[in-house]
Amino acid sequence: MKKILLLGATAMLVLSSCVSKKQYTDLQAKQKETQDLLNSATVKLNSCLEERASATARAKALEEQVADLRKSNDNLQILSAKGASNVEKTLESIKEKDLKITRLQDAITKKDSVTLALVTSFKREVGINDPDIEVNVEKGVVFISISDKLLFQSGSYNVTSRAKEVLAKVAKVVKAKPDFECMVEGHTDNVPYRKEPLLDNWDLSVKRSTSIIRVLEELGVNPGRLIAAGRSSYVPLVDNDTAENRATNRRTRIVVLPKLDQFYELVEKEMKNLEATGN
Repeated sequence: MKKILLLGATAMLVLSSCVSKKQYTDLQAKQKETQDLLNSATVKLNSCLEERASATARAKALEEQVADLRKSNDNLQILSAKGASNVEKTLESIKEKDLKITRLQDAITKKDSVTLALVTSFKREVGINDPDIEVNVEKGVVFISISDKLLFQSGSYNVTSRAKEVLAKVAKVVKAKPDFECMVEGHTDNVPYRKEPLLDNWDLSVKRSTSIIRVLEELGVNPGRLIAAGRSSYVPLVDNDTAENRATNRRTRIVVLPKLDQFYELVEKEMKNLEATGN
């Protein structure tokens, strides 16, 4: 489940399809809010599990007491109607708590299970054995990092035929998961770039992002699920001190995001249910 420098004003003028700073910031905030809620839910869940264990132990002790009392005819009068009622209420409370805990566990694990299935699909389709393509998960979000040598010629934002083969595999998985959105991040090295009409590395990183997005759209991905973003040279993987390192930093990263509102609402609902009952 489980961060992003956004485009400057120049990039927004050049590329009409780029995500706005506010949209990009809102998306980051929503992802952090969901992750915080999941963390809070996990803490709440652990507390509930401890309470359930304690209540179960108390109920077991009461059941043993009831059994002992029923075995002794001399002590049957001790087991009053009120005492029996308390035992039944305790058992019923444990059952209700079990149901709430189960729902909360389902809400927390649903996102992880869907993400795991998505990663498996990408690794199978895209080709995890290719050293220029990496698929991994960070905080519940799937990242596909593709070296620029597979996507573009040096200093260019025109997609190569090899890139289209790779992106066709990415598009296949994305289309099969309609509850996910894709943010395409362009990354450059720190070598200054200027080639009309592009002004700098910001422009180049965003233009490469939109070029990838147009290919994904041509391959049938709903454009309403695509987000264009450029990060210039400001998020390097390694120092830009050698040609090899600069090549490593030149990359495109496809971030596959769950529609956060769905998971947020699901977990929030179960958290409120637990709080309303005092559990």
